[in-house]
Amino acid sequence: MSGYFDYNNHNRKIVSTLLGFTLIELLVVISIIGILATLLLANYSATRERARDAQRKSDLRNIQTALRMFYNDFNRYPSSSSGQIVGCGTSGNTVCGWGKTFSAGSTNVVYMNILPKDPQSNRSYNYVAAGGEYTLSACLENKGDDKCKKDASGNLVSCSWMSGVDGCVYEVKP
Repeated sequence: MSGYFDYNNHNRKIVSTLLGFTLIELLVVISIIGILATLLLANYSATRERARDAQRKSDLRNIQTALRMFYNDFNRYPSSSSGQIVGCGTSGNTVCGWGKTFSAGSTNVVYMNILPKDPQSNRSYNYVAAGGEYTLSACLENKGDDKCKKDASGNLVSCSWMSGVDGCVYEVKP
């Protein structure tokens, strides 16, 4: 049967090679998808950290405004205890818990309906009052943030009021 050409068999071979992928082609495609997924997840995580840091900065600015209103009413900034604001109650001498109402005075003036908590449960804001001034701090996750506090040597200042938390200090003062 030399010279005999089976057109039906030949067409089946062409069709079968056009319909399928080789194992190598499938492995290459799966590898590329895996690499892209890894890059996207890493970028997504960093975006979420930056979003939480933006929320922290906004919270501190809002607390700063409330502290200034307290100052206008009492002619002083609230004192502090264990990193919390002591300025609630009728005399302004009760601890104001994070996540609770910040109100004081005989008329119970509300300075903030909710004194914001850090967006993550394992972190907290820190308030320290001394000498008529205060420092309100948050621990940012993104150490590359240009607002991170640095020491005299140019090194990032760590969040010393929280153990086991990695980040850099962001501060606001009056």
